[in-house]
Amino acid sequence: MIKVAVLGYGTVGSGVVQVLQDNADVIRARVGEDIEVKYILDLRDFPGDKNEGLVVHDFNIILDDPEVNIVCETMGGVHPAYDFSMSALKAGKCVCTSNKELVENHGPELIATARANGCNYLFEAAVGGGIPIIRAMNTSLAQEKIVKIMGILNGTTNYILTKMAKDGVSYETVLKEAQELGYAERNPEADVEGHDAGRKIAILASLMTGKTVKFADISTEGITKINNRDFEYARKMGKSIKLIAVAECHDGVACIVAPFMIGADHPLNGVNGVFNAVHVTGNMLGDAMFYGQGAGKLATASAVVADVVDMARNMGRELPCVWDEEKLELADYKKLVKRFFVRATVKSRGEVLNTFGSIDEVDLFDEEFAFITSHMSEHDFDKKIANIKGVIKTIRVED
Repeated sequence: MIKVAVLGYGTVGSGVVQVLQDNADVIRARVGEDIEVKYILDLRDFPGDKNEGLVVHDFNIILDDPEVNIVCETMGGVHPAYDFSMSALKAGKCVCTSNKELVENHGPELIATARANGCNYLFEAAVGGGIPIIRAMNTSLAQEKIVKIMGILNGTTNYILTKMAKDGVSYETVLKEAQELGYAERNPEADVEGHDAGRKIAILASLMTGKTVKFADISTEGITKINNRDFEYARKMGKSIKLIAVAECHDGVACIVAPFMIGADHPLNGVNGVFNAVHVTGNMLGDAMFYGQGAGKLATASAVVADVVDMARNMGRELPCVWDEEKLELADYKKLVKRFFVRATVKSRGEVLNTFGSIDEVDLFDEEFAFITSHMSEHDFDKKIANIKGVIKTIRVED
């Protein structure tokens, strides 16, 4: 029998316990033996909970128990999650996690520690909730030179932008609704400013390259400046507006998180609500997309338990994950070539035509002059747009 300890009995941790218990028969059939939750670590007690007898408050009880084979870390934050994970790995216990912040900060170190101690460190749930993108990159796409990753990696912002697009309501109104529904935190900064998506694309870019991409090096732009008029233009052009995280090979690897106008034929165009998707381009495969629940108790818990199953099937064997601690210096994202949507005052029309030449005009509001540029690097666009007075808004375009 495989015995598991779950660190943290919050939303994800309680979901992990539920999946392991409710799907015990299915898991036994896939693994070949029972997987049992022996401990739940939490600072709180849970009187009346059916698992209250499993709750402990001292991590050393778990660490010192030789029966515990696998530790599921669902605490969030870096400390004490890092300390507990490192101690468990050094004791030869496999660890899996849903903690994107911990993985982005210490992933390669924890992977190396696991290898040195004959166990595994897995983190499927750290990116994309229930979407199996990490395992796919480590196995099914291992033969590919991945040249581009584009993802909708944050359910909160995708929910907000979807509601704005469909219902014509303001950002502030939808944010309040998202908070009331539990989709957005009381302090939503990490989501709406692109930081959450930035950490996730840093992890994916690290797996894409085999080196360490740091979130701090990635340019992030959030959704707080997107308004209903932007969506009116997008609808007229048959486009949607999404917060997109990009890692792309171009004289190295360039990364950015920002709002994009997405063309009607792009696979990410139809990803709505709290759903996430990751669009991967390989040099041989071409395009593939992974789609599913990007957050939520049971979707995320399912991904954690997928790691538990993988580790249980492979006790004593090293599972593939190429991620070195060597830091990758990112290429300049402003060298990436794309088109740009621009809103400006009507008086700017002459300056625009003289500066940009051929453009696609979008006629919608009498007091504005809107257009989409031809393809150019962001550096070139910045130089040209600096010559235009009366610019109201610019949004990147992905056709």
